[in-house]
Amino acid sequence: MKMKSNVNCHVTIEYTTSFHDTDAMGVVWHGNYLKFFEKAREALFQKYNYGYKQMMESGFLWPVVDARIKYTASTVAEQTLQITAELEEYEHRIKINYKIVDAKTGKKTTSGYTIQVAISATTQEMSFVTPHILLERFGLSE
Repeated sequence: MKMKSNVNCHVTIEYTTSFHDTDAMGVVWHGNYLKFFEKAREALFQKYNYGYKQMMESGFLWPVVDARIKYTASTVAEQTLQITAELEEYEHRIKINYKIVDAKTGKKTTSGYTIQVAISATTQEMSFVTPHILLERFGLSE
């Protein structure tokens, strides 16, 4: 199920890359983009009062089970990026799309998505239905 068009579930954060984010060639190491996605995803969940602490308290964990990254342009140290995370799917699993752009030029550098599933914090069993708490917090319950 796709999100209803009147629901606005996204967030944009800024992150300035550091020297430690780069590789020997002076560009941001490809593996760090998952960390950038994580920063935006965490901000998205916090925006809806469902951060990692609240997830644990609700009895559900949301591990990433699939991820994709498409690199369009390199980034370098001390470059400010705008990272957007947007909830796209929320039935049976959640899919979050990401877009990273250069804050100065608006040029897209990276895009991708992650897919997460709900599992019980106590039994570690996967839930095949999206827990009501997520729908409630994101304003998606009917």
